[in-house]
Amino acid sequence: MNITRRNLIKFAGVAAVGAAVGKFSFGDSEVQAENISKKIIQAPVVGCKNVTGTKFSGETSKVYFTKNIDAEHLIQLYQKINSNISGKIAIKLHSGEPHGPNILPRDMVQKFQAQIPNSTIIEANVAYGSVRSNTEGHRKTLQTNGWTFSPVDIIDEDGDVNFPVNGGFHLKEVAMGKNLANYDSLIVLTHFKGHTMGGFGGSLKNIAIGCASGKVGKKQVHGVQDYGKWVRDDLFMELMADSGKAICDHFGKKITFLNVMRRMSVDCDCMGTSAADPTMADIGILASTDILAIDQACCDLVYSAPDGKDLRERIESRHGLRQLSAMAEKRMGNLQYELISIDNLGK
Repeated sequence: MNITRRNLIKFAGVAAVGAAVGKFSFGDSEVQAENISKKIIQAPVVGCKNVTGTKFSGETSKVYFTKNIDAEHLIQLYQKINSNISGKIAIKLHSGEPHGPNILPRDMVQKFQAQIPNSTIIEANVAYGSVRSNTEGHRKTLQTNGWTFSPVDIIDEDGDVNFPVNGGFHLKEVAMGKNLANYDSLIVLTHFKGHTMGGFGGSLKNIAIGCASGKVGKKQVHGVQDYGKWVRDDLFMELMADSGKAICDHFGKKITFLNVMRRMSVDCDCMGTSAADPTMADIGILASTDILAIDQACCDLVYSAPDGKDLRERIESRHGLRQLSAMAEKRMGNLQYELISIDNLGK
């Protein structure tokens, strides 16, 4: 099932019907009406729109999708996008505050990582008032949250290293965790959800904030010298784009993105047990080599979901869509994508 943005808009009426019953998909734009009904077989890919309204011409990027949130399908998606991943591989994810209820299932990640030779999970210390603001407390939290199946490299444990920002909005360089430079490839495994400051946390947030060093880099990305004065709205989104661009430029083609759309609270996993309960259903997993296309696709799915009101309000109240348009302005990826479901292939 190949879904272009044009087809999604064209068949929005069919999608609305499909959303109500929970099972539907689309074929090519030339498909005849009698064949459309035969293709309404699966969920939850819905009629999407480009929520930024940004005009973008050129080719589309591929974003792969499954509605099944489990290790088997996560691995299948990764195999669609891993052709350039080699050498020493870092897997960046959000390991969460103690007992966080929404973080990625550890058993799923364990099975996934087992299929990736020479890989290591990486994290960086945080800047806010948390036990994870120092390496000792961070390691205790990793134990608490069940990240015990593999060593975790806290990349700023031994300091930071400056990554240049070429042609950014505001920053010339960003201090990343020092050990990030030790890896040849980067897999960005993201729990897609809301975010208190960013509106939403997707692949950009995962690397732009998540790889910046706790003592230096996170202050640069948040645009502050002290954490009593946080920048917000468009400026914050542009600073995230600068940081994300530095990482994407560093790894070049040796970077891939996987967004898991489950337990999508309006709050980030950094909120721990105080995060609001999710008010929308799980959607699935997406994969791409294009950071903009995958975050764009996730936002489109949220905006098209019948129960996405709370997360949409969180995104808009924080100017979150500026993340997408900022990445587009810096040519970090493509706003136009083809959403390709791997479900039911070969059946």
